[in-house]
Amino acid sequence: MNKKKKNKYPVHQEANITTTHVKKSFSGPLPPPEAFARYNDILPGAADRILSMSESQSKHRHYLEKMVVWHNEIKSYLGMLCGTIITLTAIVGGIYLIINGYSSQGLASIITSLAGLVGIFIYGKKRQAKELKDKQQL
Repeated sequence: MNKKKKNKYPVHQEANITTTHVKKSFSGPLPPPEAFARYNDILPGAADRILSMSESQSKHRHYLEKMVVWHNEIKSYLGMLCGTIITLTAIVGGIYLIINGYSSQGLASIITSLAGLVGIFIYGKKRQAKELKDKQQL
């Protein structure tokens, strides 16, 4: 009598389970076309409202960018105008001092103002070259 010995632990079977996760996302003012069409199914006219909202946001962003560029140009021109006025005042003042017998002070005034202009010019050129180099590396 051959009795089979019973295993006191149950036998486990292994199964391979594969799961797949799909994640969809979008960025930008408009959803992808398949989602965009479903908005109209849920609420008629919703797609048109989303589109007009996107157009409005785009117009607003363009307006802000235009204003920033315009203000930067104004600041640049005002800076150049103020620098010109200060430099010309220093040079004219130096000439006035030279004419009235204060030649060393007048010459110092002229040289200092011209040195300032040269320094600003050199600094600006170096800065432009650095910015160009940085843009080319991108």
